[in-house]
Amino acid sequence: MVLSDVSIKRPVFATVMSLLLIVLGLASFQKLPVRELPDIDPPIVSVSTTYKGASAPVVENQITEIIESAVAGIEGIKTISSSSRDERSQVRIEFRLSRPVDAAANDVRDRVARALNRLPETADPPVVAKVDGDARAILWVMLTSPRHSGMELTDIARTLLVDRLSVVDGVASVMISGERRFAMRIWLDRRAMAARGLTVEDVEQAIRRENVELPGGRLESGAREFSVRTDTRLSTPQQFRNIVVSRSGGAQVLLGDIARVEIGPEDDRGEVRVNRENAVGLGIVRQSKANTLSVANGVKAEVERLRPVLPEGVKLIYGYDESLFVAQSIDEVFHALFIALALVVGVIFIFLRSLRATLIPAVAIPVSIIGSFVVIAAMGFSLNVLTLLGLVLAIGLVVDDAIVVLENIHRRIEEGEEVLYAAFHGARQIAFAVVATTLVLIAVFVPISFLEGQTGRLFSEFGFALAASVAVSSIVALSLTPMMCSKLLRPHSADARLVRWTEPVFGGMNRGFRWLLERCLRAPILVLAGAAGLSGLAVLLFLSVPKEFIPVEDRGVVIIPTTGPEGATFAYMREHVRQLEDLVWPYVERGDAVTVFASMGGFQRPAVPNTANIFLRLAPWKERSVKQQEITRELFPKVQAIPGVRAFALNPGSLGNRGFQPPVQFVIQGPDYDTLVAWRDAVIERARQEPGLLNVDSNFRETKPEMRVDIDRRRAADLGVSIATIGRTIETMMGAREVGTYVERGQEYKVIMQAEASERVTPHDLQNILVRSASGQLIPLSALITVTERARPQELRREDRLRAITITASLAPGTSLGEALDRMDRIAAEVLPAEARTTYRGQSLEFRESSTALYVSFGLALLIVYLVLAAQFESFIHPFIILLSTPLAVTGGLLAIWSMGLSLNIFSQIALVLLIGLMAKNGILVVEFANQLREEGRSVREAVLEASVARLRPILMTSIATILGAWPLADASGAGAESREALGVVIIGGMVLSTVITLFAIPGLYLLLAPMTRPIGEIARRLSAYETTGVRPAHPHARPAPAK
Repeated sequence: MVLSDVSIKRPVFATVMSLLLIVLGLASFQKLPVRELPDIDPPIVSVSTTYKGASAPVVENQITEIIESAVAGIEGIKTISSSSRDERSQVRIEFRLSRPVDAAANDVRDRVARALNRLPETADPPVVAKVDGDARAILWVMLTSPRHSGMELTDIARTLLVDRLSVVDGVASVMISGERRFAMRIWLDRRAMAARGLTVEDVEQAIRRENVELPGGRLESGAREFSVRTDTRLSTPQQFRNIVVSRSGGAQVLLGDIARVEIGPEDDRGEVRVNRENAVGLGIVRQSKANTLSVANGVKAEVERLRPVLPEGVKLIYGYDESLFVAQSIDEVFHALFIALALVVGVIFIFLRSLRATLIPAVAIPVSIIGSFVVIAAMGFSLNVLTLLGLVLAIGLVVDDAIVVLENIHRRIEEGEEVLYAAFHGARQIAFAVVATTLVLIAVFVPISFLEGQTGRLFSEFGFALAASVAVSSIVALSLTPMMCSKLLRPHSADARLVRWTEPVFGGMNRGFRWLLERCLRAPILVLAGAAGLSGLAVLLFLSVPKEFIPVEDRGVVIIPTTGPEGATFAYMREHVRQLEDLVWPYVERGDAVTVFASMGGFQRPAVPNTANIFLRLAPWKERSVKQQEITRELFPKVQAIPGVRAFALNPGSLGNRGFQPPVQFVIQGPDYDTLVAWRDAVIERARQEPGLLNVDSNFRETKPEMRVDIDRRRAADLGVSIATIGRTIETMMGAREVGTYVERGQEYKVIMQAEASERVTPHDLQNILVRSASGQLIPLSALITVTERARPQELRREDRLRAITITASLAPGTSLGEALDRMDRIAAEVLPAEARTTYRGQSLEFRESSTALYVSFGLALLIVYLVLAAQFESFIHPFIILLSTPLAVTGGLLAIWSMGLSLNIFSQIALVLLIGLMAKNGILVVEFANQLREEGRSVREAVLEASVARLRPILMTSIATILGAWPLADASGAGAESREALGVVIIGGMVLSTVITLFAIPGLYLLLAPMTRPIGEIARRLSAYETTGVRPAHPHARPAPAK
């Protein structure tokens, strides 16, 4: 007894089953988290260490290498990368997706704690965080005000906003860009100090001596107790100016006599502007496993609660917001879902020409889709773009089972059978085909769902969502659909006028198809040869279409990374950033953009004065006629033409592209940086000759100007000047030395000493600083030091504990990422020695890994489907016949990509895998019915001819339903349209070509190969005959029994 028998005999039971699916599905839907993509973020733990005053090589040797060796043996590590720059070490440990990030972070903390005694004593303790050290902010909240200075805005941000936003669920940290924190700035006058016989140490000691806070104790009487507080802290510039530094000849030397004291910014080597006004930016960095949409929504809700408490005149503006794209792209997929539903129901009505009949699959679709949410929630998945894309395509698939059952019942009713009888036996007759097609579609996604790495995790939810909806649809098709057929269908229930208009078309289509098929069956080899020729075209198309990891999406923002010459000052960069702002501002004036957000000095501290980033945030997708990619192409030559800086317009990356890096990231690893530089130069020289590669550069530049100070230690010892005194003096005058704190409005701020800007311009300013000898005499540093100018790298990078240099490049229009990486591989093979190691980073690495994984999964899907079909049909020949359509589907998909000018990317590749299951459904319908007719005694030719004609209408209905279900994706617009288009175009192209050709090729192949097969029930009949008669059939070659 099959499920359809029970549903027809017990209609209330079938109805309750469907209602339970709907109730549970809606309850599960409410609990599903919403995000852009499945949880594909790898578990990343970063270790950040600050080592004041240390150069990049010192940081690498004394910090980075030690931390790398300490964490190297932790279980589940995928890669270790690090960067060492002046005063800062950053180690990034990426774990495999199966490793829980909390457990990984605990292991890293434990290993780092064991290595603390090997780190320099003056280095700050390493900070371990569950976030990528290079992670970018997903949301920038900008503070602007015409009434407040940058320092006041910074103070407002720190006191009112930062702490409140930091505790929002999923927030890893809040970066402050353009920060101007209050500080007591003491600008020392070297000449005034020399005239009064004072050194830097004298001034520092006086400040520390006068600006102290000591406990006062308490006063006790018989009945009361008073605490004694000595007010010795200084808090105003005037109080600091009145500090007595020395007494000479009865006269006091005040700090104000030798220095300019004011409240100023702690660091002014960075700036943020929004819409050409100065601002302070708060960058929200999410935790490595957090949901972008929920984090951004939580932050925005908190911002709205904080707006009323902000001082008058302070405005909050969102300068950059990734969540807008996420929310809009999900809305667009929901929109496509409803369009697909309407189109599919429409095509069913055209074929069935009956509202009663159309109502049955129209009910089956939402029941199947809603029921699939139960499985999605049970698997711990989320409601994201890919699961929704799977459900959009599922609309065309879930209706297939209902259509096949309905059409078979409908055909039997039209042939004169009573409705209940037709429903009962029609569902039984088609049950095997329904189960077979369901298992095939589920089998397609088995290898995809269990792929390792980001690609497997990315499409596991897509595959399971589709498989769940198809599995639920088969249950609905064998329960609800037959029951509704028995209750709703009537003989000649079709609309009479519609029948009159369409019957000539459908009747002529059947007659024409029979006529053509009869002639094709006379020369099946010729038909198969044509199909083979079309299949071979797939190879040429595969080689010719461009290949990339993911299509460039319109994410509503254009990014302009800008780099000045090494050693360029902040003032130099500010001037050039103003030019870039003026260049992009017309897009705001004409309404294509809403915000221009510029950040100078980088997003982290210490600031990098020669870097800047400009974000052109575009208007919402429906409010502009121009796409982001077009604006980027238009800006590219314009920003490159600005002299004095290297600037280029970028489309923000998706998935594997961390930060704002170019798509091509080619890594060379070697024993030392000198060797790597030689290899890098050879590769870059050749790469710059490639027309498809633009802005070829590397992340290793040994051009940062540096003044090296060499101390004559013997001379210093003879004069009684310690090395520490020389170092502290240079740090104070040339850098900025913290010599205490002061309290203002309940907040503690730094007291910083530094030389006036006019006295730290040339090497002579450094050499003319005075220190005191053991005899009390003032000695210029020129007597103790030698200053030489040289260039050195700003940053030292390592990949998997090897020194590494990354070569980056942008893509010229018309050049795909796959072509670019092939060229880089070819260049490396030509110019690099055998001992050089190469690898990729970012989007380049993801492209290589995903391509290999999906090619393997395509082969595995084909094999698994073949084996599933073989088990179902009890034949190794019938699956081969059914899967004939697969190469044709691939040809159709690739032809669609080529004709539309698209690329072969991760979305189009997954569509090609999906086509295996989609096209196998058509073959199953023909082969399974032909086998049934052979069981009834028909010849092979007659069986396949009748089966093909009988199954023509359901094949066309299901194929057109699938095509129309994918049509809203192929015709997508708005946020994320490019990814949806890649999926939809391949499905439509593959379905159109393979459906048309296989209607003739599968019957031809069946005619040639089916005579080699036996009916499935033959063995069962033989055994049944033996059990019934008790007569054991003799083996044809058995020897007669010997006579007794």
